[in-house]
Amino acid sequence: MAKKPKKAPEAEGEEGEAPAGSKKKLIMIAVAGLLLAGGGGGYFLMKKKPAGDGHGDPAAMVKMPVVFLDVREMLVNLSAEPGQDKSKYAKLKIALELKDAKVESEVKPLMPRIEDTFQVYLRELRASDLAGSIGIYRLREELLRRVNVAIHPARAEAVLFKEVIVQ
Repeated sequence: MAKKPKKAPEAEGEEGEAPAGSKKKLIMIAVAGLLLAGGGGGYFLMKKKPAGDGHGDPAAMVKMPVVFLDVREMLVNLSAEPGQDKSKYAKLKIALELKDAKVESEVKPLMPRIEDTFQVYLRELRASDLAGSIGIYRLREELLRRVNVAIHPARAEAVLFKEVIVQ
């Protein structure tokens, strides 16, 4: 009789372990399924469409060449440094990079406004503001911002320096 009670707890233990083991397997299968579904969904969202898939306007797919519009050469009297009596000058040759010829036709009539905007800003600069590559980079970014305000809704892509002389 002692054997029967021993078998009964073993049987209960086996029954208790069987559902726990099947739960683990079920959880592992569910996690694997979620990972596969997530990976497949991520691949689907991230894959790029082929260039020649036939969707969209063919005229829009033709890339228009960029246009460079020269701004007149500027010679500007810079602000004096504190404690300095001698004035300094900056000579600039600038070109505007535009998206295409259509934008160029919109911007050309606005050239006096662009030149005025540049002149007013440049006269406030000191020679030390233009020192080094970081000074020229800051000047480029500020001129680009100002030209885009002046020609809105048209947009310049970049301001390019052809010549920068500070004396």
